[in-house]
Amino acid sequence: MADLWSIISANYKTVGLTVPSKTPYVPVEPTLYEGSWTGKYPDNKTFKITISNVMGFRAKVQYQSGGTNKFQEVLIKDNSFRIGDTKFTLTDLGKAQIKNVVTDPSSGQTFLDQAFASRSS
Repeated sequence: MADLWSIISANYKTVGLTVPSKTPYVPVEPTLYEGSWTGKYPDNKTFKITISNVMGFRAKVQYQSGGTNKFQEVLIKDNSFRIGDTKFTLTDLGKAQIKNVVTDPSSGQTFLDQAFASRSS
């Protein structure tokens, strides 16, 4: 039963990070997003986000960090999208902010990892 509550708690915290938007989905410029984005979290763990097939406001995304490898189709809105527990926000040309909700396996506590990513040429 404790595992169930920790899952619900972690999801509640993750959902709480989402601010509802009243703007509609609109097509984005594919060249702003497509490519490989890399960066490091404060604990020096590296990550790579690969964005491809941007059509309208949809894209295919792969997130890799440590032993984590996620593939997902995403919807881009307000210059950002979510892949699993990770949020990608385009901040400038070739730059993005990454926010990742991490759960400590030993304690079950969750925390927010934040980093910046740059797109490879």
